[in-house]
Amino acid sequence: MAAATGVDKVFTELGKMSVLELVELKKKIEDEWGITAAAPVAVAAGGAAGAAAGEEAEEQTAFDVVLTGAGDKKIQVIKVVRAITGLGLKEAKDLVDSAPNPVKEGVARDEADSIAAQLEEAGAGVEVK
Repeated sequence: MAAATGVDKVFTELGKMSVLELVELKKKIEDEWGITAAAPVAVAAGGAAGAAAGEEAEEQTAFDVVLTGAGDKKIQVIKVVRAITGLGLKEAKDLVDSAPNPVKEGVARDEADSIAAQLEEAGAGVEVK
């Protein structure tokens, strides 16, 4: 039982470490003990990275507006895409025809919502990521 408690304590401490600290720990284990800890540390780092990505998603400031489909009013959607992106007719048509495609990337939430609303009003399927 005592060993399980020690393992639980170490596991808890690993969960509190940043990805950079976990990388340093992996290097130190390899250097000090001559053990390659690639697989276990990769799993731990993946978990920590997943947690960091979850925190990042909460603080997301840049959004991508993705056209998922043209809908029934393809010409209207092409016109809106041209107005939003400044693309020529052929480029806008190609973007709409090859959906799903990003229309605008790295925009603020308000702008992303505005673009999505314009595209939906034209009949397009839209997703904000």
